[in-house]
Amino acid sequence: MTESLLSLIISIIALLIALVTFFLRNRLASAPRTDGADSFSSRPLQLQAYERLALLAERIALPNMVSRLNQPGISALEMQRLLLETIKQEYEYNASQQIYVSAPTWEAVKSLKDQNMLIINQVAGTLPPDAQGIDLNRRLLEFVMNQSKGQLHTIVLEALSFEAKKLMK
Repeated sequence: MTESLLSLIISIIALLIALVTFFLRNRLASAPRTDGADSFSSRPLQLQAYERLALLAERIALPNMVSRLNQPGISALEMQRLLLETIKQEYEYNASQQIYVSAPTWEAVKSLKDQNMLIINQVAGTLPPDAQGIDLNRRLLEFVMNQSKGQLHTIVLEALSFEAKKLMK
């Protein structure tokens, strides 16, 4: 992986971390909702949405996808397509949950999807044309393990948990 590509990816991750941190700080400072009957009737749906989005974040986390989707004998290109298609399907399946969560929370989930797709494409682009799926998986795991600021899916999970806990108070 070239230094400029790695720098770009690290910059994107740092930006996303900063956005999530900013979001969490703003949410802590805001006043609690007092919309009575409406929040009571929608609260179970909102909690379910946070639960489903937490599951989405876990399912599209790169280490989890690599271990779940690993198929010996397929090419790196086939593995790349499988990983990308899985992310798209998981995201589309849960897209309706955005109406129950705050806009910054949904943006964090969307950023996780976009970042993971970018990483998969960038890492796959560094492999030779005859690379195997196992080579792509190994490089993806190496990349994730070398992230110094933490994994974005963990940050997104923390934001989802924070929001859900606010609803339960």
